[in-house]
Amino acid sequence: MDISYILNELGEDREQYYNAVAPPIIQTSNFKFNTVDDFRGALADEYQGNLYSRGFNPTIDILRKKLAALDGAEDALVFGSGIAAVTIPVLALLKTGDEVICVENPYSWTIKLFKDLLPKYGITTTFINGCNLNEYKNAITSKTKLIYLESPNTFSFDVQDLASVADIAKANGILTMIDNSYCTPLYQQPIAYGIDLVAQSATKYLGGHSDLMGGVVTGKRALLEKIFNNEYMNIGASMAPQNAWLLLRGLRTLPIRMEKISENAEKVIAYLESHPKVAQVLHPFSERNADLALAKKQMKKCGGLFSIVLAAADLNEIETFCNVLKHFIMAVSWGGYESLVFPACAAISKADFDRNNKRHVLIRIYIGLEEPDYIIKDLEQALSKI
Repeated sequence: MDISYILNELGEDREQYYNAVAPPIIQTSNFKFNTVDDFRGALADEYQGNLYSRGFNPTIDILRKKLAALDGAEDALVFGSGIAAVTIPVLALLKTGDEVICVENPYSWTIKLFKDLLPKYGITTTFINGCNLNEYKNAITSKTKLIYLESPNTFSFDVQDLASVADIAKANGILTMIDNSYCTPLYQQPIAYGIDLVAQSATKYLGGHSDLMGGVVTGKRALLEKIFNNEYMNIGASMAPQNAWLLLRGLRTLPIRMEKISENAEKVIAYLESHPKVAQVLHPFSERNADLALAKKQMKKCGGLFSIVLAAADLNEIETFCNVLKHFIMAVSWGGYESLVFPACAAISKADFDRNNKRHVLIRIYIGLEEPDYIIKDLEQALSKI
Protein backbone atom coordinates (compact mmCIF):
# COMPACT_ATOMS: atom_id res chain seq x y z
CA MET A 1 0.00 0.00 0.00
CA ASP A 2 1.47 3.37 -1.01
CA ILE A 3 2.49 5.55 1.92
CA SER A 4 0.96 8.66 0.32
CA TYR A 5 -2.38 6.85 0.15
CA ILE A 6 -2.08 5.68 3.76
CA LEU A 7 -1.25 9.11 5.17
CA ASN A 8 -3.62 11.20 3.06
CA GLU A 9 -6.57 9.02 2.10
CA LEU A 10 -6.93 5.72 3.95
CA GLY A 11 -9.92 5.73 6.29
CA GLU A 12 -10.98 9.23 5.32
CA ASP A 13 -14.55 8.76 4.10
CA ARG A 14 -15.14 12.48 3.79
CA GLU A 15 -18.75 12.16 2.69
CA GLN A 16 -19.43 10.86 6.21
CA TYR A 17 -18.41 14.19 7.71
CA TYR A 18 -19.73 16.89 5.37
CA ASN A 19 -16.84 16.53 2.86
CA ALA A 20 -14.44 18.26 5.24
CA VAL A 21 -10.85 17.87 4.02
CA ALA A 22 -9.49 17.39 7.57
CA PRO A 23 -11.26 14.76 9.69
CA PRO A 24 -13.25 16.24 12.58
CA ILE A 25 -12.75 15.56 16.27
CA ILE A 26 -15.75 13.45 17.22
CA GLN A 27 -15.99 14.79 20.76
CA THR A 28 -18.52 12.49 22.33
CA SER A 29 -18.49 9.94 25.12
CA ASN A 30 -21.21 7.67 23.69
CA PHE A 31 -23.26 6.90 20.57
CA LYS A 32 -26.99 6.47 19.90
CA PHE A 33 -28.82 3.42 18.53
CA ASN A 34 -32.15 3.34 16.73
CA THR A 35 -33.31 -0.12 17.78
CA VAL A 36 -32.82 -2.45 20.71
CA ASP A 37 -31.38 -5.07 18.32
CA ASP A 38 -28.72 -2.63 17.13
CA PHE A 39 -27.95 -1.69 20.72
CA ARG A 40 -27.78 -5.34 21.75
CA GLY A 41 -25.35 -6.13 18.94
CA ALA A 42 -23.02 -3.28 19.92
CA LEU A 43 -23.04 -4.30 23.58
CA ALA A 44 -22.31 -7.90 22.66
CA ASP A 45 -19.26 -7.06 20.52
CA GLU A 46 -17.84 -3.60 21.08
CA TYR A 47 -14.78 -4.37 18.95
CA GLN A 48 -16.97 -4.16 15.85
CA GLY A 49 -18.17 -0.57 16.22
CA ASN A 50 -18.70 2.59 18.22
CA LEU A 51 -20.57 2.31 21.51
CA TYR A 52 -18.59 4.28 24.09
CA SER A 53 -15.41 6.29 23.47
CA ARG A 54 -13.47 4.38 26.12
CA GLY A 55 -13.36 1.76 23.37
CA PHE A 56 -13.62 3.09 19.84
CA ASN A 57 -14.53 6.43 18.32
CA PRO A 58 -14.73 7.59 14.65
CA THR A 59 -11.63 9.79 14.97
CA ILE A 60 -9.80 6.86 16.55
CA ASP A 61 -11.00 4.55 13.76
CA ILE A 62 -9.32 6.63 11.05
CA LEU A 63 -6.09 6.65 13.03
CA ARG A 64 -6.14 2.89 13.65
CA LYS A 65 -6.48 2.14 9.94
CA LYS A 66 -3.49 4.31 9.08
CA LEU A 67 -1.26 2.98 11.84
CA ALA A 68 -2.03 -0.65 11.00
CA ALA A 69 -1.31 -0.07 7.31
CA LEU A 70 1.99 1.70 8.06
CA ASP A 71 3.18 -1.36 10.01
CA GLY A 72 1.84 -3.88 7.48
CA ALA A 73 -0.44 -5.21 10.24
CA GLU A 74 -4.01 -6.45 10.30
CA ASP A 75 -5.14 -4.01 12.96
CA ALA A 76 -4.06 -1.46 15.55
CA LEU A 77 -5.04 -0.32 19.03
CA VAL A 78 -4.20 3.14 20.32
CA PHE A 79 -3.56 4.11 23.93
CA GLY A 80 -3.23 7.20 26.09
CA SER A 81 0.56 6.79 26.38
CA GLY A 82 3.43 4.75 25.03
CA ILE A 83 3.91 2.75 28.24
CA ALA A 84 0.20 1.87 28.26
CA ALA A 85 0.74 0.36 24.81
CA VAL A 86 3.39 -1.89 26.36
CA THR A 87 1.80 -2.65 29.74
CA ILE A 88 -1.77 -3.45 28.74
CA PRO A 89 -0.94 -6.06 26.05
CA VAL A 90 1.56 -7.73 28.40
CA LEU A 91 -1.04 -7.89 31.19
CA ALA A 92 -3.65 -9.18 28.77
CA LEU A 93 -1.52 -11.99 27.36
CA LEU A 94 0.25 -13.29 30.47
CA LYS A 95 -0.97 -15.07 33.59
CA THR A 96 0.39 -16.17 36.96
CA GLY A 97 3.32 -18.55 36.54
CA ASP A 98 4.33 -17.27 33.09
CA GLU A 99 7.85 -16.12 32.33
CA VAL A 100 9.18 -13.33 30.10
CA ILE A 101 12.52 -12.92 28.36
CA CYS A 102 13.40 -9.23 27.94
CA VAL A 103 16.45 -7.58 26.44
CA GLU A 104 18.55 -5.71 28.99
CA ASN A 105 18.19 -1.96 29.50
CA PRO A 106 14.88 -1.24 27.76
CA TYR A 107 12.89 1.95 28.41
CA SER A 108 12.89 2.79 32.14
CA TRP A 109 9.15 2.27 32.66
CA THR A 110 9.34 -1.02 30.78
CA ILE A 111 11.97 -2.10 33.32
CA LYS A 112 9.55 -1.16 36.13
CA LEU A 113 6.80 -3.17 34.45
CA PHE A 114 8.89 -6.33 34.31
CA LYS A 115 10.78 -5.90 37.60
CA ASP A 116 8.15 -4.37 39.89
CA LEU A 117 4.61 -4.75 38.53
CA LEU A 118 4.50 -8.23 36.97
CA PRO A 119 6.00 -10.02 40.01
CA LYS A 120 2.91 -8.91 41.96
CA TYR A 121 0.96 -11.25 39.70
CA GLY A 122 3.44 -14.10 39.85
CA ILE A 123 5.06 -13.34 36.47
CA THR A 124 8.86 -13.34 36.33
CA THR A 125 11.32 -11.86 33.82
CA THR A 126 14.79 -12.87 32.73
CA PHE A 127 16.89 -10.02 31.29
CA ILE A 128 19.44 -11.02 28.65
CA ASN A 129 21.96 -9.57 26.24
CA GLY A 130 19.64 -9.27 23.26
CA CYS A 131 22.53 -9.21 20.79
CA ASN A 132 23.42 -12.82 21.62
CA LEU A 133 21.01 -15.37 20.12
CA ASN A 134 22.28 -18.11 22.41
CA GLU A 135 21.06 -16.16 25.42
CA TYR A 136 17.47 -16.39 24.15
CA LYS A 137 17.80 -20.14 23.67
CA ASN A 138 19.37 -20.65 27.09
CA ALA A 139 16.73 -18.53 28.87
CA ILE A 140 13.70 -20.33 27.42
CA THR A 141 11.79 -22.65 29.75
CA SER A 142 8.44 -24.41 29.47
CA LYS A 143 6.90 -21.36 31.19
CA THR A 144 8.27 -18.75 28.77
CA LYS A 145 5.34 -17.05 27.03
CA LEU A 146 6.79 -13.76 25.76
CA ILE A 147 10.06 -12.43 24.34
CA TYR A 148 10.25 -8.64 24.55
CA LEU A 149 12.60 -6.64 22.32
CA GLU A 150 13.61 -3.00 21.94
CA SER A 151 15.64 -2.62 18.76
CA PRO A 152 17.46 -0.36 18.65
CA ASN A 153 17.55 0.30 22.37
CA THR A 154 16.97 4.02 22.92
CA PHE A 155 20.04 4.84 25.03
CA SER A 156 22.80 2.40 24.08
CA PHE A 157 21.31 1.57 20.63
CA ASP A 158 21.87 -2.18 20.76
CA VAL A 159 20.34 -3.98 17.76
CA GLN A 160 18.61 -7.36 17.95
CA ASP A 161 18.23 -9.86 15.09
CA LEU A 162 14.47 -9.70 14.63
CA ALA A 163 14.04 -12.55 12.15
CA SER A 164 16.21 -14.95 14.13
CA VAL A 165 14.51 -14.13 17.42
CA ALA A 166 11.10 -14.56 15.79
CA ASP A 167 12.18 -17.98 14.48
CA ILE A 168 13.37 -19.05 17.92
CA ALA A 169 10.12 -17.89 19.49
CA LYS A 170 7.85 -19.57 16.95
CA ALA A 171 9.73 -22.85 17.29
CA ASN A 172 8.90 -22.77 21.00
CA GLY A 173 5.34 -21.41 20.82
CA ILE A 174 6.32 -18.05 22.32
CA LEU A 175 4.87 -14.63 21.46
CA THR A 176 7.20 -11.79 20.49
CA MET A 177 6.75 -8.08 21.09
CA ILE A 178 8.96 -5.10 20.24
CA ASP A 179 9.15 -1.43 21.09
CA ASN A 180 9.72 0.12 17.64
CA SER A 181 9.57 3.77 18.76
CA TYR A 182 13.13 4.49 17.58
CA CYS A 183 12.56 3.59 13.95
CA THR A 184 8.85 4.17 13.29
CA PRO A 185 7.24 2.03 10.55
CA LEU A 186 9.03 4.16 7.95
CA TYR A 187 12.47 2.85 8.89
CA GLN A 188 11.74 -0.61 10.30
CA GLN A 189 8.80 -3.01 9.99
CA PRO A 190 9.19 -5.80 12.56
CA ILE A 191 6.04 -7.65 11.46
CA ALA A 192 7.76 -8.39 8.15
CA TYR A 193 10.46 -10.20 10.17
CA GLY A 194 7.92 -12.33 12.05
CA ILE A 195 7.39 -10.29 15.23
CA ASP A 196 3.85 -10.67 16.62
CA LEU A 197 3.18 -7.32 18.30
CA VAL A 198 4.74 -3.93 17.56
CA ALA A 199 4.44 -1.14 20.13
CA GLN A 200 5.37 2.50 19.65
CA SER A 201 5.26 5.67 21.65
CA ALA A 202 3.13 7.90 19.41
CA THR A 203 4.24 10.79 21.62
CA LYS A 204 7.49 10.82 19.68
CA TYR A 205 8.00 10.77 15.89
CA LEU A 206 4.43 9.86 14.96
CA GLY A 207 3.03 12.94 16.68
CA GLY A 208 6.14 14.96 15.97
CA HIS A 209 5.23 18.24 17.69
CA SER A 210 5.80 17.52 21.42
CA ASP A 211 2.17 18.31 22.16
CA LEU A 212 0.43 14.95 22.62
CA MET A 213 0.71 11.68 24.52
CA GLY A 214 -0.11 8.39 22.88
CA GLY A 215 0.84 4.82 22.17
CA VAL A 216 0.03 2.23 19.53
CA VAL A 217 0.19 -1.55 19.21
CA THR A 218 -0.19 -3.32 15.87
CA GLY A 219 -0.47 -6.97 14.99
CA LYS A 220 -2.97 -9.69 14.06
CA ARG A 221 -6.60 -8.74 14.56
CA ALA A 222 -7.42 -11.78 16.73
CA LEU A 223 -4.60 -10.95 19.13
CA LEU A 224 -5.59 -7.30 19.39
CA GLU A 225 -9.25 -8.21 19.86
CA LYS A 226 -8.27 -10.37 22.83
CA ILE A 227 -6.35 -7.45 24.34
CA PHE A 228 -9.25 -5.06 23.66
CA ASN A 229 -11.94 -7.25 25.22
CA ASN A 230 -10.03 -7.66 28.45
CA GLU A 231 -7.40 -5.34 29.92
CA TYR A 232 -7.74 -2.57 27.32
CA MET A 233 -11.40 -1.93 28.16
CA ASN A 234 -11.09 -2.71 31.85
CA ILE A 235 -8.13 -0.42 32.53
CA GLY A 236 -9.49 2.32 30.28
CA ALA A 237 -6.19 3.69 28.93
CA SER A 238 -7.65 4.69 25.57
CA MET A 239 -6.60 7.76 23.61
CA ALA A 240 -8.77 10.89 23.70
CA PRO A 241 -10.28 12.04 20.38
CA GLN A 242 -8.36 15.33 20.53
CA ASN A 243 -5.03 13.50 20.72
CA ALA A 244 -6.07 11.15 17.92
CA TRP A 245 -6.79 14.20 15.77
CA LEU A 246 -3.40 15.72 16.62
CA LEU A 247 -1.75 12.43 15.77
CA LEU A 248 -3.52 12.30 12.39
CA ARG A 249 -2.15 15.77 11.73
CA GLY A 250 1.35 14.68 12.72
CA LEU A 251 1.26 11.67 10.39
CA ARG A 252 0.74 13.94 7.36
CA THR A 253 4.30 15.23 7.63
CA LEU A 254 5.98 12.12 9.06
CA PRO A 255 8.04 11.22 5.94
CA ILE A 256 9.37 14.72 5.34
CA ARG A 257 10.13 15.27 9.03
CA MET A 258 11.96 11.97 9.33
CA GLU A 259 13.99 12.70 6.20
CA LYS A 260 15.09 16.13 7.45
CA ILE A 261 15.81 14.90 10.98
CA SER A 262 17.89 11.99 9.64
CA GLU A 263 19.91 14.25 7.34
CA ASN A 264 20.54 16.72 10.17
CA ALA A 265 21.64 13.96 12.55
CA GLU A 266 24.07 12.48 10.02
CA LYS A 267 25.87 15.83 9.74
CA VAL A 268 25.97 16.35 13.49
CA ILE A 269 27.23 12.81 14.10
CA ALA A 270 30.00 13.26 11.54
CA TYR A 271 31.13 16.38 13.41
CA LEU A 272 31.06 14.69 16.81
CA GLU A 273 32.87 11.56 15.63
CA SER A 274 35.79 13.72 14.50
CA HIS A 275 35.97 15.80 17.70
CA PRO A 276 38.87 15.00 20.08
CA LYS A 277 36.73 15.60 23.17
CA VAL A 278 34.18 12.96 22.13
CA ALA A 279 35.36 9.43 22.90
CA GLN A 280 32.46 7.58 21.29
CA VAL A 281 29.22 8.08 19.37
CA LEU A 282 26.68 5.30 19.87
CA HIS A 283 24.49 5.03 16.78
CA PRO A 284 23.12 2.01 14.89
CA PHE A 285 24.69 3.11 11.60
CA SER A 286 28.07 4.00 13.09
CA GLU A 287 30.96 2.34 11.30
CA ARG A 288 32.20 1.30 14.75
CA ASN A 289 28.99 -0.59 15.55
CA ALA A 290 29.71 -4.32 15.65
CA ASP A 291 26.16 -4.97 14.43
CA LEU A 292 26.24 -2.44 11.59
CA ALA A 293 25.41 -5.01 8.89
CA LEU A 294 22.39 -6.24 10.86
CA ALA A 295 21.21 -2.68 11.54
CA LYS A 296 21.36 -1.80 7.84
CA LYS A 297 19.59 -5.04 6.92
CA GLN A 298 16.63 -4.35 9.23
CA MET A 299 16.50 -0.56 9.15
CA LYS A 300 16.25 1.93 6.31
CA LYS A 301 17.51 4.91 8.32
CA CYS A 302 18.03 5.96 11.92
CA GLY A 303 16.28 9.24 12.65
CA GLY A 304 17.78 11.75 15.04
CA LEU A 305 18.57 9.90 18.27
CA PHE A 306 22.04 8.80 19.41
CA SER A 307 24.32 8.93 22.46
CA ILE A 308 27.84 10.19 23.04
CA VAL A 309 30.55 9.55 25.61
CA LEU A 310 32.88 12.44 26.38
CA ALA A 311 36.61 11.76 26.40
CA ALA A 312 36.77 13.09 29.97
CA ALA A 313 33.66 11.29 31.15
CA ASP A 314 33.57 12.49 34.76
CA LEU A 315 30.45 13.96 36.32
CA ASN A 316 31.58 17.59 36.32
CA GLU A 317 32.49 17.50 32.64
CA ILE A 318 29.19 15.87 31.68
CA GLU A 319 27.16 18.37 33.69
CA THR A 320 29.14 21.36 32.38
CA PHE A 321 28.69 20.25 28.78
CA CYS A 322 24.93 19.83 29.17
CA ASN A 323 24.40 22.95 31.26
CA VAL A 324 26.11 25.33 28.80
CA LEU A 325 24.25 24.17 25.68
CA LYS A 326 22.18 27.11 24.44
CA HIS A 327 19.97 25.64 21.73
CA PHE A 328 19.29 22.17 23.13
CA ILE A 329 16.46 21.64 25.56
CA MET A 330 17.31 19.35 28.46
CA ALA A 331 14.35 16.99 28.62
CA VAL A 332 13.15 13.42 28.21
CA SER A 333 11.50 11.99 25.09
CA TRP A 334 12.36 12.81 21.47
CA GLY A 335 10.75 12.96 18.05
CA GLY A 336 9.58 16.59 17.99
CA TYR A 337 10.86 19.61 16.11
CA GLU A 338 13.28 20.61 18.89
CA SER A 339 16.76 19.25 19.66
CA LEU A 340 17.16 17.68 23.09
CA VAL A 341 19.86 16.48 25.46
CA PHE A 342 19.43 13.89 28.22
CA PRO A 343 22.47 12.99 30.36
CA ALA A 344 22.01 9.53 31.90
CA CYS A 345 23.55 10.83 35.12
CA ALA A 346 20.43 12.96 35.67
CA ALA A 347 18.54 9.76 36.49
CA ILE A 348 20.85 8.82 39.38
CA SER A 349 22.14 10.59 42.48
CA LYS A 350 25.56 12.19 42.37
CA ALA A 351 26.71 9.80 45.07
CA ASP A 352 25.89 6.80 42.89
CA PHE A 353 27.66 8.06 39.77
CA ASP A 354 30.37 5.70 38.55
CA ARG A 355 32.44 6.91 35.62
CA ASN A 356 33.40 3.29 34.88
CA ASN A 357 29.75 2.34 34.43
CA LYS A 358 29.05 2.65 30.70
CA ARG A 359 25.42 3.55 31.31
CA HIS A 360 26.22 6.41 33.70
CA VAL A 361 28.43 8.33 31.27
CA LEU A 362 26.06 8.31 28.29
CA ILE A 363 24.67 11.60 27.03
CA ARG A 364 21.68 11.04 24.77
CA ILE A 365 21.20 13.61 22.03
CA TYR A 366 18.22 14.12 19.77
CA ILE A 367 18.56 16.27 16.66
CA GLY A 368 15.38 18.02 15.56
CA LEU A 369 14.48 20.21 12.61
CA GLU A 370 16.93 23.05 13.24
CA GLU A 371 19.62 23.61 10.64
CA PRO A 372 22.63 21.38 11.39
CA ASP A 373 25.17 24.24 11.32
CA TYR A 374 23.16 26.00 14.04
CA ILE A 375 23.27 22.89 16.20
CA ILE A 376 26.93 22.14 15.50
CA LYS A 377 27.96 25.65 16.60
CA ASP A 378 26.17 25.10 19.91
CA LEU A 379 27.88 21.74 20.42
CA GLU A 380 31.22 23.34 19.54
CA GLN A 381 30.91 26.06 22.16
CA ALA A 382 29.79 23.53 24.79
CA LEU A 383 32.71 21.21 24.04
CA SER A 384 35.10 24.15 24.32
CA LYS A 385 34.02 24.61 27.94
CA ILE A 386 35.26 21.17 29.05
